[in-house]
Amino acid sequence: QVQLVESGGGWVQPGGALRLSCAASGIVFSFYTMGWYRQAPGMQRELIATMNNGGSTTYADSVKGRFTISRDKASNTVYLQVNSLKPEDTALYYCNLQSMGHVYWGQGTQVTVSS
Repeated sequence: QVQLVESGGGWVQPGGALRLSCAASGIVFSFYTMGWYRQAPGMQRELIATMNNGGSTTYADSVKGRFTISRDKASNTVYLQVNSLKPEDTALYYCNLQSMGHVYWGQGTQVTVSS
């Protein structure tokens, strides 16, 4: 059973930074894509970054140049470095794994940006 556990969220002032982590366990797939989504209150869940097996990345236009997705293969951990945070980045951030039609989600970690 695949499990994804996010951590690293918190409160930060505008312009600040955080490093979100997603520890994955139980992965049995050889090829998969991991991603980060976020959902603000009253809004739809939004895809913000992905990384596939080959290390190729994609980013939503709203976070390009500020957010960076990376991974540590040895520990099956995916990171999201979030810099230059804005109040509109406030949301619950979710980790996601997709492979062969299977989709898995973590429980989310809250990021709040305010002064």
